[in-house]
Amino acid sequence: MDFFILMLGFPLVSGLLLTVFGERAWAPNLNIVASLGTFLASALLTVEIVAYGPRFAFGEMFFIDSLNVFFVSLTAFVGLTTSIFSSPYMKNEQEHGRLSIPRLRLYKSMFQLFMFTMLSALTTNNLGVLWVAMEAATLTTVLLVSLYRTPASLEAAWKYFILCGVGIAQALFGTILLYFAAERVLGETGNALLWTHLVEVKGQLEPTIMALSFIFLLVGYGTKVGLAPLHNWLPDAHAEGPTPVSAVLSGLLLNVALYAILRCKVLADGAIPGGFAGNLMMGFGLFTLVTAAFFLSRQKDIKRMFAYSSIEHMGIVTFAFGMGGAVANFAGLLHMTMHSLTKSAIFFAVGHATQKTGTQLMEDIRGLIKINPVIGWGLMLGTLAILGMPPFGVFASEFMILTHAMKYHPWATPILLTALGVAFAAIFGKVQPMVFGETHAKPLPHAPAITPVFVHLSIVLMIGLYIPPYLTRWFHEAARMLG
Repeated sequence: MDFFILMLGFPLVSGLLLTVFGERAWAPNLNIVASLGTFLASALLTVEIVAYGPRFAFGEMFFIDSLNVFFVSLTAFVGLTTSIFSSPYMKNEQEHGRLSIPRLRLYKSMFQLFMFTMLSALTTNNLGVLWVAMEAATLTTVLLVSLYRTPASLEAAWKYFILCGVGIAQALFGTILLYFAAERVLGETGNALLWTHLVEVKGQLEPTIMALSFIFLLVGYGTKVGLAPLHNWLPDAHAEGPTPVSAVLSGLLLNVALYAILRCKVLADGAIPGGFAGNLMMGFGLFTLVTAAFFLSRQKDIKRMFAYSSIEHMGIVTFAFGMGGAVANFAGLLHMTMHSLTKSAIFFAVGHATQKTGTQLMEDIRGLIKINPVIGWGLMLGTLAILGMPPFGVFASEFMILTHAMKYHPWATPILLTALGVAFAAIFGKVQPMVFGETHAKPLPHAPAITPVFVHLSIVLMIGLYIPPYLTRWFHEAARMLG
């Protein structure tokens, strides 16, 4: 049985079915079952790739190796837990009159189609198809961000569409330049955008054209990563869209966009001497980290605050991959994993907290530990994890990035430490009274699905204490592929 076809088939077919039958009583269960099928297929595909090596699918159109199968597994897992969280969350939104049944149908269908576009972007071998899949992911999430149809959500969706549309146009121009450079070497054979062919001749690509191409690709896909100063859409989209959408935006979409940059960086490193691509990524990463850290202290909306936290961590990861080398690449992959799991867990807890209190303003959210101790502790532990407190996995990845920077780029160490300290103080100072303050909030009509929060945090804690050898070998192989 071809697990790759099943992995793409589950979200595509279920998304089309939910478009037609999304108002039926069994639709939420179909959303969960389809996500479970996608995850199981991705897990089996991962076992196959690790055991037997890379493989193609549909000729050379799709290519799965140790790098992208890692992202595929993570994407499918977070998609599954988000679908489980979504069921009671969306019922509560319907009970509060914020969503109608047709909009719930739109949510479920677009969620599955969004998963399909991300998995397609991760596994395609054609950089042109990668661009198309990223654009399709943008269109599906625009509909998800605007789900509430309030003036604020429509404005956020419009800003997201315009800024990411401009960004993806830059990525298209970068892709065209890459094709122009590759066609001179590969000829008019139709292989000039296939990554497996490009990586074989990367040393023969014209350096000047590749430099221009990478700049446009970094700016274009960097817009979707949330790199400053291209990040303005991200806080609004998180704040105004449903919380499950915030979870997949932070936990998944940012990773997929950064994966696209990493594939292009491998080509640029082979064509351009002197670490041009890495230096650009280090610069963007540090600027993003510092910008987000100092914006955190000004936030009043809890989802906006954690959106800026996502921008901060994408800056850290971009800086790590910019440094390059086995240790930095390993740390970057580990940090992406830890951030995806931790941040989605935080948004799960935040979603139930805002439903219980009826507001997203942090000054009005108090006493979560008394309203529902499980939600309160989930938010507190998730916050400590994302702030890099030991023994959570984020601490391990940040420690590796910092020590590597101290050795090879000591000038960056004070900037990293200052930004991380400012972010820690801003987030912890705001979350602590939300968890332990006084409150008079009422219970929810439907019990929250809090299990995904602690499943994610348990994995983050386990990896912080002990990384299984199987996972270590996987990370090493993926890091080696990045150079």
